[in-house]
Amino acid sequence: MAGGSSWHRLWPVLILLVAMCSIQGGASLAKQLFPLIGATGATSLRLMLAAVLLLALLRPWRRPVTRKAWKAIVVYGVAMGLMNFLLYQALVSIPLGIAVALEFTGPLAVAVFTSRRRRDLGWIALAMIGLAILLWPRDAGGEPLNLYGVLCALGAGVCWALYILFGRRAGSGNGTQSAALGVTIAAVLMAPIGVYEAGTALFSLQVLPLALGVAVLSTALPYTLEMISLPRMPTYLFGTLMSLEPAIGALFGLLVLGEQLSLWQWLAIMTVIIASAGTTLSSAPRPRLGDAVGATQDAR
Repeated sequence: MAGGSSWHRLWPVLILLVAMCSIQGGASLAKQLFPLIGATGATSLRLMLAAVLLLALLRPWRRPVTRKAWKAIVVYGVAMGLMNFLLYQALVSIPLGIAVALEFTGPLAVAVFTSRRRRDLGWIALAMIGLAILLWPRDAGGEPLNLYGVLCALGAGVCWALYILFGRRAGSGNGTQSAALGVTIAAVLMAPIGVYEAGTALFSLQVLPLALGVAVLSTALPYTLEMISLPRMPTYLFGTLMSLEPAIGALFGLLVLGEQLSLWQWLAIMTVIIASAGTTLSSAPRPRLGDAVGATQDAR
């Protein structure tokens, strides 16, 4: 029984980690599309292809959606579209790891405002210290980060916070259905902008295979996994676990894009990882005698 309860708490965390690795791998792959169709074109094509995939696989129209659920799904989808658009705009001028670190201010704010325990705030404070070091210039003569890129990444963070809050509400009924509908709304929002910016180049044979890989890694797979994990963990835990994103983004930026970070920035990444692990370990509630029935019901 204890092992089953532990697994019930652990598997949403593992699913979320897979989703984060997938989305950062897709982001590093998407940056290679920028010279071909631009950041806006890459955003819209990624969302359009992901929407087609999810609609075909999940067929969300098979279940009715309440008016209340639709409100959350629409905000979730719009936040998703703008989050992707702003992040890709940021990636044009700043490294992937730095962009994700700035974007992380969104889920960090969610974690701060939804936590009710002092020890959680301590882990969040440690993550903020790591984030501050991560954004410090690499050396005394280091060039400042591009202002437009910084503002876009921070804007993506605001959208990320909305994505978390409304994604949890949207996914409380049927997570995969909400993911498919949310991605479709995001695609409808961004498609006209991408077509206007990139034109027919969006659908060239040179672009489509790479864009399909980006759509699967960056949207279809991770957003579906996140919608499965979101309703199964506290909001503050989901937000704080997202502190791993700068580390994962920096790692993929180094391995795939060759983006170098300083020693201090890598140490900062380790600080963020420790904060995330600490929050995860401290989040499990102590079992009580009357919890056995409730745990069994939650596991269904």
